[in-house]
Amino acid sequence: MRLGLTIRQAALAVALAAAATIGGALVFEHVWGYQPCKLCLTQRNPYYLAIPLALIAAFLPAKWGRIGLWLLALVFVVSAGLGAYHAGVEWGFWEGPSDCGGAMGSSAGNVGDFLNQLQTTRVVSCTEAAWRFLGLSLAGWNVLISLALAAFAAWAAVQGASGSERAGTGAYGSSSLSQ
Repeated sequence: MRLGLTIRQAALAVALAAAATIGGALVFEHVWGYQPCKLCLTQRNPYYLAIPLALIAAFLPAKWGRIGLWLLALVFVVSAGLGAYHAGVEWGFWEGPSDCGGAMGSSAGNVGDFLNQLQTTRVVSCTEAAWRFLGLSLAGWNVLISLALAAFAAWAAVQGASGSERAGTGAYGSSSLSQ
């Protein structure tokens, strides 16, 4: 099945989806007050890499754009692995890192502030899912989102290689947006 997306459109879609995913994580953290653990923060790194990579791939020539999509697929496979590892830690399938205790708060100005901060700071463990939806924690959702993005990027790279160039329209198609 061919959706008719160009390499540029596919790369931009990956960038948008990755930015939306990170945006959602930041809303959970800064708006709703869910403090991320060490593994949660580590799972964000592939997205921080993927967003600029996808934007670069969107504006490269077709051959390099396809390579960029393949790299994005690899980044999201790694991201899915990180999410699966974290979900396994949450479910007790294996041990997590020994130093997983949560993100550091702002530094206290004096000893009194530090003691007050200790009383109000909740240490976040990698073994506890802060939130679940349909039985999956945020780490579990990261696995699904990452696998979907990896599959989409790989599919788009294959379609870009087999579709538009053979049809004679070039990797970016012939629309006015891509010329």
